[in-house]
Amino acid sequence: MPFCDTLRTLIDERGLTQKQLAQDLEIPASTLGGYVQGTSEPDFETLKLFANYFNVSADYLLNLKIGNTQSRLENELLRIFRSLSTEQQELYLEQGKAFIRISAKDDVKSSKSTLQGKNNVG
Repeated sequence: MPFCDTLRTLIDERGLTQKQLAQDLEIPASTLGGYVQGTSEPDFETLKLFANYFNVSADYLLNLKIGNTQSRLENELLRIFRSLSTEQQELYLEQGKAFIRISAKDDVKSSKSTLQGKNNVG
């Protein structure tokens, strides 16, 4: 994902306006607009400002592989998880576990119906 898309996602997730973000980071709104539109990219110092402001790594902003993650989706999941409070993280994990349980039940049902269909055919 290009930097401009990552930045746009972070801005949208937090319900910010570009004007508000530019003011918070003390950079010109037109400069921020260039970053969001993908017509320009920030220098290292500005990249660090974004990373600190959004509590993400520069690697995340630049769509670079982080540690042992294998995809952009894993990076995104890790970023979201880290941005939550401990209580929210625990709830998030419980929701993920519930999703896995539901998926496993659906897989078993699907396997059973496939087997029943094969048994009825011959």
